[in-house]
Amino acid sequence: MAYTRKDVTALTRTERRRLVNAFLEIKRRGEYDEFVRTHIEYYVSDGEGGLRTAHMTPSFLPWHRQFLLELERALRRVDSSVTLPYWDWTKDRKAGAAPWTDDLLGGTGRITDRQVMTGPFAYSAGNWTIRESITDARFLTRDLGRRRDPIELPTRSDLEWAMSDPVYDSSPWDSTSRKGFRNKLEGWGAGRGPVAWRNHNRVHRWVGGDMVGGASVNDPVFWLHHAFVDLCWTRWQKRHRNHRYLPAKPPGIGDEQRGRIVARHQKLPPWDVTPDQLEDVSGIYRYV
Repeated sequence: MAYTRKDVTALTRTERRRLVNAFLEIKRRGEYDEFVRTHIEYYVSDGEGGLRTAHMTPSFLPWHRQFLLELERALRRVDSSVTLPYWDWTKDRKAGAAPWTDDLLGGTGRITDRQVMTGPFAYSAGNWTIRESITDARFLTRDLGRRRDPIELPTRSDLEWAMSDPVYDSSPWDSTSRKGFRNKLEGWGAGRGPVAWRNHNRVHRWVGGDMVGGASVNDPVFWLHHAFVDLCWTRWQKRHRNHRYLPAKPPGIGDEQRGRIVARHQKLPPWDVTPDQLEDVSGIYRYV
């Protein structure tokens, strides 16, 4: 029977407590840091050689869908009542609203070093030491809204720009693709700085701190953010029922993307699953 993923603002006090406790327990067990390592390993950009599965590639959405499922299963092994909530950043746009409350994820970092000082994931609480990262910091960092150079979260119209595109993805199947839902949602735009950060990418920048870069999983908001991205894909699928994951077949001989991206029926490392198998997850979970 399919379980439910809720809007984070709809969680009861008990649901918030159980979610936090499950996160802290898999962190205590060492499981959580494995997820951080996986994301760092598979954060491969256009400029690097080899296969891209997690970012700047058509499989951005199914890869993260499976990643969320793996994390959710770990949480549910601790507490079977727990499911991942989603953070609708087009609606809940203020740094003081959920999920940034003391009983959930805590707030922004302090001015001096961006260290998160409130909530259960603050280093001072003793339960959330950063062990896997691209820096030497041991504490969780955030800079909600970017104090020195403020930016805004994506708006509903920003998201609609992506949702209205009926084509899933298009050549050259990377961060430079200007057509297709996937890259418009992932958010690699033209130019530099804030104008180039769209939707998913802009949210990472707005949160700041650990959420910027391959070690972004160190901030639990990563999962709430990507649950909403996954919900957006689900909504796109319902709106554009005649359109599916692309490419359907691997790029041909001579194509520079050959061997660098995952086609619809190819395995999606590091798991034994294909994008095709992840297009319909209605038997596993649903959103409300």
